[in-house]
Amino acid sequence: MTEYPKSYMSDEEREELRQGGMSQNGIYLAESLEAGKAGDEEAAWAWLSFAELPAHTLLGLKNRRGAQFIRQMKLRTTKADAAYGPGWLDRA
Repeated sequence: MTEYPKSYMSDEEREELRQGGMSQNGIYLAESLEAGKAGDEEAAWAWLSFAELPAHTLLGLKNRRGAQFIRQMKLRTTKADAAYGPGWLDRA
């Protein structure tokens, strides 16, 4: 069973998003935003670790925070790996 970070959304709020057609990936992003609004930066980044972020978003994070940050936050890099090729995190 997956252990999720602290949630700042109710079950009803998540279900409303699902009923409105939001994907699970979108719900992870919404969870992250709500944690950020609550001032819980740790939970916000932890929720992002469940999401599939766009390649350009990860590249921007790499440029601002560094490759090690992406690794420490355990962000999924599947889309960036496909877009930028193997080893993109370690290239200048």
